[in-house]
Amino acid sequence: MYAVIQTGGKQYRVSPGDRLRVEKLPGDRGATVTFDKVLMVGGEAAVRVGTPTVAGVTVKAEVLAQDRAKKIIVFKLKRRKNYRRKHGHRQSYTELKITGIEG
Repeated sequence: MYAVIQTGGKQYRVSPGDRLRVEKLPGDRGATVTFDKVLMVGGEAAVRVGTPTVAGVTVKAEVLAQDRAKKIIVFKLKRRKNYRRKHGHRQSYTELKITGIEG
């Protein structure tokens, strides 16, 4: 069984046991997160597509880590104008393990 969920402005196809990184969500390590925005549910029998969400279906996940990604360098340059700007950025994320699809 699998589901397509929406979180952080993105959509993810998940199955029980999957691990994924999503935009930062509130919650400590070991906490349970419930996703109500389930866009599609599929299995062996049939596929249910929501309009826009599937009613009565939730996806539960366990928070494995709250961390930050590797640093990326943002460098701006305008040639021959002595203009240089260098910034670093580390995006925060939440690592999840999908525990079940209910409904």
